[in-house]
Amino acid sequence: MTAPFILRATQGAVAVLTLNRPEVLNAWHAPMRAELVQALDAVEADPDLRSIVLTGAGDRAFGAGQDLNETKTFDPDRAELWIGEWERLYDRIRSLSKPLVVALNGTAAGSAFQVALLGDIRIGHPGVTMGQPEINSGIASTTGPWIMREMIGLARTIDLTLTGRMMDAAEAQGMGLINRVVAKEEVMPAALALAAELAAKPPVAMRLNKARFREVTEAGFRDCLAAGVRNQREAYGTGEPARMMEQFLAERARRKANA
Repeated sequence: MTAPFILRATQGAVAVLTLNRPEVLNAWHAPMRAELVQALDAVEADPDLRSIVLTGAGDRAFGAGQDLNETKTFDPDRAELWIGEWERLYDRIRSLSKPLVVALNGTAAGSAFQVALLGDIRIGHPGVTMGQPEINSGIASTTGPWIMREMIGLARTIDLTLTGRMMDAAEAQGMGLINRVVAKEEVMPAALALAAELAAKPPVAMRLNKARFREVTEAGFRDCLAAGVRNQREAYGTGEPARMMEQFLAERARRKANA
């Protein structure tokens, strides 16, 4: 039987959801995206759960981003469906009435970086790295630049998108992308304590506040999804993403073999 790709637990009024593909640094594929949507639906529907902590299994990564072994075989039609899968997940996160605390336990890259930014508050440790390295594997970015621009402005967004560089925790905190940096062993306790604090807030006010944040960013969100479909269809039509991903995966295999 396949292990669940999302682990679920509760601590009082706090739901704890864990991305569970540690063997690939919690890289995303379609089943894990779908399971996370289902888990968030269940939390949203449970009146006894008032906040959420999202983290990654293992101690190396919150998430390494997209699993390239999935996307390297896409054609333009499958790439469009892929954007739809992200739309369902991102829309589910954005429409939560309950606060979401992200416990960063290592790398948050690409789409995992984006999911972290869609959370309400992020807690990390000095070893955390974050960024949008999608260009290095031939993936054009639309949702990442949208959420980054909302948070850090256009100039920094251009830098991170075009270079694909990763930030350390200090730089990310300086930009406001990580709210709190604690010792590595304190990330989960701090996230749980904050989530418990948020769970005790008045729920109607919490729901209305979160709904308002969604409203003021909705137009940009829908625009980036439309651009995602357009750009991914064009990119995959050229064959460049497949070539770059194969090159990236081959280079990673060589590094592992020489390690």
